Amino acid sequence: MTTTQTLSTDFKIDTSTHSLGLNKPQQVGGKLWFPMFAMALMAFAVGFIVSIFQAGELSDNGVSDTSEALKHLKAAFMFLGFASVFSAITFAIARILGVFRSGGGEVQELVGTQVHTIKMPTSAKIMLGGMMMAMMLILVPVILHFVFAVDVTDTAASLEESEERFIVLEGVRRLGVAVYLASIAFGLATIIKVLRFQAVRVRELTNN
Repeated sequence: MTTTQTLSTDFKIDTSTHSLGLNKPQQVGGKLWFPMFAMALMAFAVGFIVSIFQAGELSDNGVSDTSEALKHLKAAFMFLGFASVFSAITFAIARILGVFRSGGGEVQELVGTQVHTIKMPTSAKIMLGGMMMAMMLILVPVILHFVFAVDVTDTAASLEESEERFIVLEGVRRLGVAVYLASIAFGLATIIKVLRFQAVRVRELTNN
């Protein structure tokens, strides 16, 4: 049986007779942080190779449909890498919080006392919501970059339109990066709050 209480220190907690283990986001984070990190490395590597081809095309023929297409592809792979590495960091934070949650509960269970587990803080919910919003802000431009790379033709009007599209998508991508960084900051704030809660709980156990 699990009940919800509010401690005098303003921590909202669940009380139970056993450790509650990992919640769903923490389970997902533990499984996905490394695959997302590996995907980021691959995307950055492909983006770097594409940038080399783009530089060669620009030096040989100047601005052309090929160089514009490569520019879109480079941005797509690079920001796919950014989305992946930021996701890996967010998932790693969730994994760390899961270790605190399950480990703290197991220690209390071994002591033979009632298990107190902090409820998901608002900062953690903001981290998850920010991550999903940021991923959309980056992945949608990435998809459009692939589409526009195919759509470029070697005419002045097409090249100018391609440049305009690139500038707009760049703004959306940068907004996505900013939201991702903000969500990571909320994740770090959550770790601090969980550490404070565990310090309070340790003092309670030693006083009993």
